[in-house]
Parts: sequence; C-alpha cells; structure tokens
Amino acid sequence: MNAAPPKPVERRLPSDEARELLALTRDLVDRELRPRAAEDEAAGRFPREVFRTLGDAGLLSLPYAQEHGGGEQPYEVYLQVLEELAAGWLAVGLGVSVHTLSCHALAGFGTEEQRKRWLPGMLGGAQLGAYCLSEPQSGSDAAALRTRADRSAEGGDYLVRGTKAWITHGGRADFYSALVRTGEDGPRGISCLLIPGDAPNLSAAPPEHKMGMNSSPTAQLHFDGVPVAADRLIGEEGQGFQIALAALDSGRLGIAACAIGVAQAALDLAVEYAGNRKQFGRPIADFQGLSFMLADMATQIEAGRALYLAAARRRDEGLAFSKEAAMAKLFCTDAAMRVTTDAVQVLGGYGYTQDFPAERYMREAKVLQIVEGTNQIQRLVIGRHLTRG
Repeated sequence: MNAAPPKPVERRLPSDEARELLALTRDLVDRELRPRAAEDEAAGRFPREVFRTLGDAGLLSLPYAQEHGGGEQPYEVYLQVLEELAAGWLAVGLGVSVHTLSCHALAGFGTEEQRKRWLPGMLGGAQLGAYCLSEPQSGSDAAALRTRADRSAEGGDYLVRGTKAWITHGGRADFYSALVRTGEDGPRGISCLLIPGDAPNLSAAPPEHKMGMNSSPTAQLHFDGVPVAADRLIGEEGQGFQIALAALDSGRLGIAACAIGVAQAALDLAVEYAGNRKQFGRPIADFQGLSFMLADMATQIEAGRALYLAAARRRDEGLAFSKEAAMAKLFCTDAAMRVTTDAVQVLGGYGYTQDFPAERYMREAKVLQIVEGTNQIQRLVIGRHLTRG
C-alpha cells in the first residue's frame, strides 16, 4: 500500500512566492508521485514523463538565474522543494538534485556565450542532465579518474575515451557534465566537458541491479572515441577538479534534503500506524517504548532539517559552506538510515513486507550514505576543515 498524504511540514519560508512554490510541490507530490511510487519502483520503471511535468512547473531550474530560464530561488527554498519531492518518491527527488548538479558547471563556470546558448534548454524542463565523475577504479579518489579527452590539434575538438560508473540517468540523460583528463595525472590535469546525450560513440551499459531506487537508472557510460566540440569545454583546461568540488558542495546539500524527505515520510508512516494499531486494548503509540522511539525519530529529522537549512543560508549569503555541507550530508543521511530502520521496527512484521513502504524507505536511505561522497569522506572533509582551516 502507499502511505496516505501526510500533514504538511511546518516551514519558515522567506516569501509568499516560496510558500506558493511549496504548496505547488506538495500538490504535485500528492497527485503525480506518491500514488505511483511503489508500483513503479517494484517494476523498475523510470518516470521520465514526471520530470517533464516538474520541468513545466519550473521545478528543474529553481536555484538558477531567471535570465537563463531559472527560477532564481534561494537555496534554502530549493532544498525544501527537494525534500518534499523526496518524501513522495526518492527516485524523483534525487533525480532533480542530480539534474541541478549537472547544470552547476555551466551556470557557475561557463562563459556568457555558453550560458546563453545552452543553459535555457537545460533549465527549461525538456532536458534532463547527468553528472559524470566516478569511474570503475575512481570513486572516493576522484582525482584518479582516467577517462581521457585528447585534441587532434591546438584548438581542435576533443576525442573522449574511457568509462564512467554509477551515473544516475546514465543512458537516459539529454546531456552529461563530464569530468575528463586532458593533462597530467592528479587534479590539475582534469577538465569539464558538456557532452550531448546523443553524441556518436557514446553508449550505456545495462542499468545496475540495486537494492533500492529501482526507478532511477544507474549505469556505466562508455566513451569509445566520442567527438566533443572544443567550445563545449567549461572553464579552462585543468580547472575541472575545482569545478567538480564546487558542484559537490552544493550537491551534498541536495542529498541532505532528500534524506530528510525520506526520513519524514518514514516518520509519518510510523506515527499513523502506531496510532491505529492496537495491542493489549490500546494503540501501540500509548506505550512508552514506542512513543520514545517516535520522539527520537522526530528529533533527528528536525535537527537534520535545521542543519541543512543553516548551510543553505550560508550559501545564499555568499559565505563558505563546504564544511557545513559535509556536516549536513553526514548527519542527515545517517539520521535517515536510523529513522527508516526504526520505522520498520514500529510496524513490526508488517514493516518487513512490501504491503507498506517502510521497507522501501529503509532500502532507499542506505544509498544516501554513499552517493556524492561516502559519509567516511564527509568526516574526512570536516576533519580537514577543523585541523587545517
């Protein structure tokens, strides 16, 4: 069964426009996402048309400038929209986060000519993007990537060869923001290319078989001599690693918001079930053991939400937020894993069945501790900020 539409989360939003945007998002979630999530996840169906609907509603472009087709919303508003989407269906919430991440390089480091040429189409809703950093042998050690882009002559086009791994929307995206090696080993030899999804000699492997997120295709991409025009270089040659790190700081906040969305959905389900399920003549929510568990779940969610919003507000104010983004990603995704596990426990045997979405929330939460930098890497980032400044 699907969870009933929950009571809206109480939010402090900066404008009437933001409140209307969140109301629109909740309405879309209740009508377009929540009713079909369980069935499509079980069937492994990618809901491409849902992303078109979200694009038509302006939800694929929220944090970007209006002049290029964006919604020009503060990050604190965008992330709360993302949380609502993830609460309804993580494959969609995470997909929007990945799309936003894939636009970051062009929006932040492209020339004005490049932004005018490509960004409106990327933000307009018809196109869906993907972000290509990881490789089979290069995960946490992103600077060790090997996919190579060589030029036939000075100023000539690139020819890309190599394999990218764990690509969300791999084989289904309309464009790829790809980090490739154009120079020496290490971070200084990495550049960023904007590659069309239909480029010649670009192919995708069959999607990975995952424990959750079955509606979100994750696949390897094979670049077998893919020609890429020189004017699709974003930033300068050798600037790619800097571009990647800047994108990941923002992307980690997206993952944090998605994690809180999943956790909130699990809590709402657990509270509803505990209020209706009776044992020993009364609702199980009346038993202190269960009520304390629900209290801890709610507290972790509120703390995580406050943490990611504090980091987002730093970003909106133009302050450094790398450490805070890592903290938010770490705390929120760990909290989501605990909350969803506890939700299964609250439902008892029913929590272990597919009759309720608790088990799906638990399976989905796990991946959030891994993507866009494992939580061990987040601790490394935080520790370095603390000890090295």
